[in-house]
Amino acid sequence: LTMDILIQVNISGEETKSGIEPSELDSVLDYAKNLSNIRVRGLMTIAPKAEEAVVYKCFSDMNKLYLETKQKSYENVSMDYLSMGMSNDFEIAIRCGANLVRIGSSIFGLRQMPVASCPEQRFEV
Repeated sequence: LTMDILIQVNISGEETKSGIEPSELDSVLDYAKNLSNIRVRGLMTIAPKAEEAVVYKCFSDMNKLYLETKQKSYENVSMDYLSMGMSNDFEIAIRCGANLVRIGSSIFGLRQMPVASCPEQRFEV
């Protein structure tokens, strides 16, 4: 069984966001060649909740990183997907080169998710 994955990059540098630093991408992709059950298919990021100009810069920087990475050759890596943009910012993401967006909240509405440390408490995402 081989799993297709995207590598999440913390392009904004926000502490509240997960993902690797852009400077770590080459070493992570080089490491991926040794993972027989993983196939890296692209990159993803989540923009900060900020004004449009800040979001645009983050997505533009991510597209630049994606295009630069796509020009390189890594075993077990194909840069097919650039996933960025969610329900609140997907239009900016598409203008900046995203070919995969995540718009679940726009389709299904806000969902309730348990807080990890207190399963009986819930919050909106």
